[in-house]
Order: sequence, then structure tokens, then C-alpha cells
Amino acid sequence: MSGPLGVRLLLLLLWGCGCLWLANPTSGALVIFEDDEAPEEMTGATKVLQKRSTNEAMVEVLSVTVDCTVTNRFAHTVMTSVALNKANTSKEIFFDVELPKSAFITNFSMEIEGKVYVGNVKEKEKAKKQYEKAVSSGQTAGLVKASGRKMEKFSVSVNIAAESNVTFILTYEELLQRKLGQYEILIRVKPKSLVEQFQISTNIYEPQGLSHVDAHATFLSNELLPLVEKTVLEKKAHISFSPTVEQQRKCPGCDGTLIDGDFIIKYDVNRQESVGDIQIVNGYFVHFFAPPDLPRVPKNVVFVIDRSGSMSGTKMAQTRDALVAILEDLHEDDHFALIQFDSAILSWKESLTKATKENVAEAKNYARSIRDNGATDINQAVLDGVEMLKRDRQANRLPERSVDMIILLTDGMPNSGVSDIRKIQENVRSAVGGNMSLFCLGFGNDVDYNFLDVMSKENKGLARRIFEASDATLQLQDFYEEVASPLLLEVDLVYPDNAVDYVTTSHFPQLFNGSEIVVAGRLTDNDLDNFLVEVLGQGFEDNYKVQGQASVFDWNVMYPDETYIFGDFTERLWAYLTIQQLLEKSKTGTADEKANATAKALEMSLQYSFVTPLTSMVVTKPETEDGTDSPLIADKLTEEQRQQAERLRPMAYSRGASHFIPAPVQYAPSPVYLVDGDPHFIIELPGRNDSLCFNINNAPGTIFNLVRDPEAGVFVNGQIIGDKKIPPDGKINTYFWRFGIVHQTLGVSLLVTTQYISVSQDGKDAKLLWTDTGSLKGPNVDVVVTKDGSLTVTLKDSVKFVILLHKVWKKHPYHRDYLGFYTLDTHLLSPSVHGLLGQFYHGIEYEVTDLRPGESPEKPDATMFAKGHQLNVTRGWQRDFRRDVKNGDNVPCWFIHNNGSGLIDGAAADYVVSSLFTTV
Repeated sequence: MSGPLGVRLLLLLLWGCGCLWLANPTSGALVIFEDDEAPEEMTGATKVLQKRSTNEAMVEVLSVTVDCTVTNRFAHTVMTSVALNKANTSKEIFFDVELPKSAFITNFSMEIEGKVYVGNVKEKEKAKKQYEKAVSSGQTAGLVKASGRKMEKFSVSVNIAAESNVTFILTYEELLQRKLGQYEILIRVKPKSLVEQFQISTNIYEPQGLSHVDAHATFLSNELLPLVEKTVLEKKAHISFSPTVEQQRKCPGCDGTLIDGDFIIKYDVNRQESVGDIQIVNGYFVHFFAPPDLPRVPKNVVFVIDRSGSMSGTKMAQTRDALVAILEDLHEDDHFALIQFDSAILSWKESLTKATKENVAEAKNYARSIRDNGATDINQAVLDGVEMLKRDRQANRLPERSVDMIILLTDGMPNSGVSDIRKIQENVRSAVGGNMSLFCLGFGNDVDYNFLDVMSKENKGLARRIFEASDATLQLQDFYEEVASPLLLEVDLVYPDNAVDYVTTSHFPQLFNGSEIVVAGRLTDNDLDNFLVEVLGQGFEDNYKVQGQASVFDWNVMYPDETYIFGDFTERLWAYLTIQQLLEKSKTGTADEKANATAKALEMSLQYSFVTPLTSMVVTKPETEDGTDSPLIADKLTEEQRQQAERLRPMAYSRGASHFIPAPVQYAPSPVYLVDGDPHFIIELPGRNDSLCFNINNAPGTIFNLVRDPEAGVFVNGQIIGDKKIPPDGKINTYFWRFGIVHQTLGVSLLVTTQYISVSQDGKDAKLLWTDTGSLKGPNVDVVVTKDGSLTVTLKDSVKFVILLHKVWKKHPYHRDYLGFYTLDTHLLSPSVHGLLGQFYHGIEYEVTDLRPGESPEKPDATMFAKGHQLNVTRGWQRDFRRDVKNGDNVPCWFIHNNGSGLIDGAAADYVVSSLFTTV
């Protein structure tokens, strides 16, 4: 451990579908161990937080830089961070990196006092034994891996001597995939503190030529917008963002940073109607094929929808919404069918139906009627879908040149009919017979994703996880859009005999609009004058056939000054693609085929120093104070291991303790601040992967100021109401039942009650009732009401509010209807925003230490340092009703007692106002 005042510096850097975070130097986080095959929760290492130092900023971040190079879609990213320990005692500094789950770490090093410590890639089992040996000997080793939708976490810590600095350097590589017509680089930027030298730099080189390059960020103000430098030439682009410390500040003289959001780069390349683009460099070739302007091939799709009991509530509602939207996007030359299943199978019609407007309208009404019920018979449901396609194909009811596909959506394990997973896979594979594609969507964490993944790959399809979150409907629609427009079937890319070997997969069942086929291989013939390439496939009307000649480039001659174009990129791209495909092959086929694919993937992972699911990177830290080394191990998770990790994520175990700390699962990058229930305030802190909560108790009728931003002209006040009479337990509950919302600048005001919503703008009034679904759209405000559900208020170029209606049985002896209040897009308000909720909109710094048993075994107590106060807090839960207005979701949080005393500025009484529309 570090000195007596151990300080944790959390540097979270993410490039490409990931995020870049730099947390406050005194913040803390959990380090969780998860075994290679099955999590061993109680061996997890939790860093114990130390009491905060009275000397602020003892660890200073000197620089954070992200240098990304994209050459022929292959991305090479180097992240460097330098931190200085300014204290006169040693400090423990942590370096955490979240990176795309499709990327492979290739190098990591630390430079400390002139000495460089480099990570080595080893076979996972050998690395695991080294780690376990370190743990058994009492060393402070930690196996660190975490996951999310698109990312994984690499983490390392090191003890730094007084007045010394450390340089962290991480490198990883990834082949960008083309989706929906473009490549995307997403950099989520959440520094959380000012950085002396902060820079994001991206260089893109594409020999085909760039058709467009767009760069934007969610946090860009008018002042920051000019700092995004974008230079786009015919084949090259450079994008950079490098604000000074002063430009990062929220306000003059304050330490808060404006840099908080997503930095996004999207681009595509020029394409010609030809064989595609072939690059040959240093004896390896790579072939990109995505011809433009091909007519789409009609599709015949059977939607097989799980309606079992586990799909109840939000999941079923989201599935219905997605299905209705998907049906609207069908083309008139498509055919479709709907099969819903639980323990029984129910088809909308006995055969596929042409997607005419009338048929689609009828199908949408049917989709809206799907309700959850019963068990899960996946086997029979899929087989019925296969049989329907086969019958219609044999009866010539489907176009001869069309693609047959099944899209299965399920959230659980088969527990009705045939329940043996291997038998189901065998039955489906036999029935399909290679004549159609099966796409499986696994909803939530209870589904056996590996089962769906293998079944899809055995039937010319793919599986996709659908995460339980508010955007699940959008996830379903996005997946469908990816496979909605097939352009070619049975595509073969053919290369000269005896000229190439070790070619990656060159046969593809289909090519979809907006995607791209990539093939790579090694050359065996130096005579490249006859390197003819041929592409064959089945198109809409005719067989597709094109031929072309590959081009050879001498990169050193063409681009002598472009040092970022690494000359072996084609070989590394080939190795990356080969390993990815070998890992896929290791899941299907005979036992020997699986073993051979695994062995080859391991061999290549070690040869090219890729951290894959078969390898680990071992980082040996400098000697600690007790004279021992301490290794850390970076792992790569499979999708199944990610799913397992997410199941466990709500629980972070503390070694040697009998209790656990519940940790929240975060889906959305943007924080939400809410008050709901009796009234419970919840402050989401995604940067800390945590939440704070407190209650405010007062007499019924009291009006509180929730949001006050004179600079932006936004004010929100809420009035509480009590129970009808005293309940048997003697405790009178209070809830918010009326809100007044004012935007002075826009001339907008709203009164929201449990019965109606009144909107006033520029002297014009309108009224909406909760008993109807309706909307009002004006130049400065949009209001959308869903019947007996939610109200969304969007103020032009400003904050968004969501208000939920909680209806109680009219004859309930005690309780009344009440409202919940949620705020989104809070970064658009000014730095001076305040109020019971508003004061937290731009974050809060705190530290938790001295974890100890509380009154309840599952709710430990701890000491919190916040705003100069030392508080006794309790780990507990509150309810967030955004996704499920009836039952809500548990949100683990640190509960601050006594009306939030010490956390909120002043006392609760300071926020009492005289009316719902008070603006002073």
C-alpha cells in the first residue's frame, strides 16, 4: 500500500467506442477479481479508501494524450499519461483504461524514475498461475477486468515515491467495422478535473479517398467549437482537440471542467463499381469489398418473438415498440411472418405475407396485442419458422432471388418442449440445412448468450446482445437496420492459385447495405503483375461477377514523412482478422476442429502480442515497501464472460468482510438527477460508477426550489402533499404532487399536477390531461404526454425534464397519486445553477472511507468527506422508475442522513419558496 495518506488517481482513457475519463485524484473505485472461467467473488481485491489528505492536489496530472492512427480501417491507438506526486510521502497512483471490446491490447509500459516496466503477453493459464502465486504469498496483486456494452477495462496501479512522476503508455489495435454506411470513432471525454496538457489527436489515411469526415462533440460550446481542428484532404484527415487549462474551466477561477461528453468522428471512403480496394504491403494483402449502388435483394423474414413470463413489463413493451417500427421499414417486395411463443406457438398467419401497406398495418395492430405469458419453447418456435419458410419456398410463393432469414428474440433459457441446448442446436441446424440465415437477439442477462451465438453461426447468421436499458427499443431497431437490406448472396472472393496462402474467410453468405467485406492473406508469389482478383455472388436479377487487378504501394516512397503509417499494418490487420475468425471457429465444429482453431489462435496471439481471450498481459510493478514484486494481469473477456461479469456487477465484494457493497450498473453515459417517492433525491455519478441519495422531510404543502439558474432563466419548484391520514405505522409519507417550471428567456411556464399539465407560452395557454396521450410542439418547448405514464418537457437548447405519474388505487385508505421528477441534459445549464437538485448538476467531489457494519447486515455504514464535512453515511437503495414506472429499479447509493445535511448547501429550510413560480 502507499503511504499513510494513500491517494488514488483514476485515469480513465478510452478511444473508439469507449471513453476517456480522468477522475479526481482523491476519488476511489473498486477493483474486482473475476476468474477466467467462473468468478470467485470472495477473492476480489477491494482497495480500502484512506481518509482524504488535507493537502489538496498532492497528485497532479501533467498530461493526457490520445494519439489514434487509422490506416485502411486498421486503428492503432497510443495513450500516454504523466502524473506527478507532489507530496513528501509516497502515493499509490492508478491508471485505468476502458477500450473497445473488439480491440486487442498490444503493449503497456510504465516509466518510473528513468526505469521502464513493460507488460508481457502470456498464455492465460500461465498468467493466472503467476497471479495466484502472488495472491497466496500475500502480495497486493489484482486481476482486473470489467465490461460494458462496448468496452472493457484495463487497470494498473503503482506506488510512486515523493516528488516523483510516472508515465503510463498503453497501445491497442482494432479493425474498424463499417456499419450503416460509415466508420465511427467515439471518444467519451470525462476528465472530471483540469489537465495541464490535454490532447486528442486522430489521423486517418484511406487510399480509396475520403468521401466525408465529420467531427462533433456533445459538450462543445461556442467557445470550445473553434478548438476542434479538422483538416481533410483527398485521402487524409487530421482531427485534434487540445484545450488549455483556462479553456477547460467551467468558470474563471474554478476547478471544474467543461470537458464532459462524447467526441465523435464519423467517416466513409469513396467506392467504385469494381472488385473493391486491394492493398499489398510487405508481402501481405488486404481486400475491402463494398460495391455502391447495388439493388437490394428482397428478403423473407420470420420474426420469432418470445412472449414468456420473463418478458413481462418493460421488455415486452420495448419489443412491441421495436416490432412496430421494424414493420414500418419493410419494403413492399419483402415477405414477412410473425410467430410468438411461450410454451405454446402462435402464428399470425400460416404463411409469409407480402409487405403491402395494408398487410403491414394489420401486422402492426397484431404486434401491439402481444402479451407475456407462460414458459419458453425455443426449439419448436424456431422449427415452425423454418418450416414456414420451406413450405412457402417449395410452393413458389416467394421470389426466386430472395434471401430467407429468421430473427429470434428471446430473454431466457428453454424450459418447455425440448430444453437440451445441444439438441436444439442440432435440430435447428438439421432443419435449416444451410438454406437460410438465423439471427438471434438475446435480451438481458438471463439468456444463455453462448447458446444463441453458436446456433446463429451454425446457420449463416449472428447473435447480438440486447441490453436491458431504456434504449432497448432502439437497439433492436439498429440491429434490424443492419440486416434489412441484403445486396448480394453467397459471395466468394477468389485469388490466384499458388499466389496466396493463409487467406482469411473468403466466402460470405450475404453482404448487407452499409457493411463491408474484408479479406486478408499472405503472398507466396512475388510476381504481382498477374494478381487478378475475382468476386462472385448472387444479385437481385443476375449473378454478380467482377474482376480486377491489385495495386502495389511502396509506403516509404509515397509517404516518407507520415511516420504514423506503420509499415507492417497489413500483416497486423491480417493477424487480427485471422485470430478473430479462429476464435469464432473454436465455438463450432467437431472437437478436433475446435481444438485446432484454439491452438492456432493462441499461437498467433502470442506471436503478435495481442491480449485475446486466450492470453493475458502480465505487468510486474516495481518493488513495494516490503521488497516484493506485485503483478497485475490484463485479460480479454469473451461475450459470455462479459455477461457473467455484468450479472455480478451489482455486487462488489470486500475481502475479509462479511458484507458487500452494492454497486450500480450504469447504462447511460450522462448522469440523471431525480426526486421520486417520499421524496427521495438520487444523484447519479457515472464517472464514479456510483450514486448519492437523501430524503427531504417537511410539512405537507411546503414548496421547495429544485432548480434555480438565473443565468439560463430556468426555475423549477415542487410542492409536497401528505397521505390522506396517518397510516398504522404512524409515519406520514410526503410526495411531490405539483411542479412549476419556468424558462424566463423563452417565455415558457408549465404547471404539472397529478391531474393535468398546463402550458403557457407568449400569452397562449394549452392544457393536456394525463388520461390521454398527446403532445404540444412550439418554437421554444416540446411537451409529450403518454397516457397515465410520463411527461417529457424539452426546452429549446436547454435542459430536458421527465415527470412520471404514479397512480394509486383511488380507494386506497392512505396514499395519493404523486409525481417523480427527472432531469436530463443538465450540462446545458450554466455553472451557477443551484437548488436542491441543481447544485449537483455539475458534479460533486467526495470520498468514502472507514467501511463498517451498520444496523442492517446488508447496509454497511461508512464515513464520507464532502464539501468540508465529515458525514456518517449508509449504503442503501432507492428506486429509479424511468424504465419501470410500476416497480422501479433498485439504485444502490450512499444515503446521507438528516435531510441531506452536510451534502446539500445550507439546510433544507433554505430551499423553501413561497409559490410554484417563484424565480428569486
